Amino acid sequence: MSRETIGVLHGSQLYQALRSGQTLSPLIARDPTLTIDDAYAISLDFLARRLADGERVIGKKIGVTSKAVQDMLGVHQPDFGFLTDAMLVEGDIDIAGRRLIQPRAEAEIAFILAEPLRGPGVTPEQVIAATAAIAPCFEIVDSRITDWKIGIVDTVADNASCGVFVLGETRADPRMHDLPGLHVTVTKNGAPLSEGYGAAVQGDPAQAVAWLANTLGQYGVTLDAGDVILSGSLVPLEPAVPGDVFEMQLHGVGGCTARFI
Repeated sequence: MSRETIGVLHGSQLYQALRSGQTLSPLIARDPTLTIDDAYAISLDFLARRLADGERVIGKKIGVTSKAVQDMLGVHQPDFGFLTDAMLVEGDIDIAGRRLIQPRAEAEIAFILAEPLRGPGVTPEQVIAATAAIAPCFEIVDSRITDWKIGIVDTVADNASCGVFVLGETRADPRMHDLPGLHVTVTKNGAPLSEGYGAAVQGDPAQAVAWLANTLGQYGVTLDAGDVILSGSLVPLEPAVPGDVFEMQLHGVGGCTARFI
């Protein structure tokens, strides 16, 4: 079976799962020969179907960057995916309305690019130079794979298990902050939940974005001016249900709230 055929076959299944709010058995369990390159072809087909619906790419994401998340999911290398305008939430997160299946909240640092980045060879210093601002962010990850039984092939194919995301209002100059030392604290329904530091993502969030630029560069994809780049979770993922309210404080930068209905 050609890579294009693999992409169409599994991409259509993931698209139907997304639109119906249903899950699939792990792709790799059904076809153990699938590679990461196959998974990326599936991801691109999945994306193309969403773009055909009128969605527009506004950024990219890296995931599974921290040891806490890797241990939780059993995936021990980063993944990558695309963000569309339909995934950006302003206000409450309607779980049923957005057909989220098994959402989990994670606190991240978002990079907003002023200039494009194209790998290979992108360095953290170049990431900082190309960044207009950073912002506190909640990514709400969601898997179309049943019970989050994912491997790296499944999560790359499934657009890096991304659901929706919320950006805090604050924008900060990354040149004015020690990114690895940025401290985040998270509460759930008013009670302390977790905390972490920028160093949780590959030692430095800018290093994580450089990795993303270089990895996507292998497939001819750039990080573009104006893109929002999610650099990976600083804390363990936490399941969310209607009524939950998550608040994060990226100390020295600002806060962000994810409210579920």
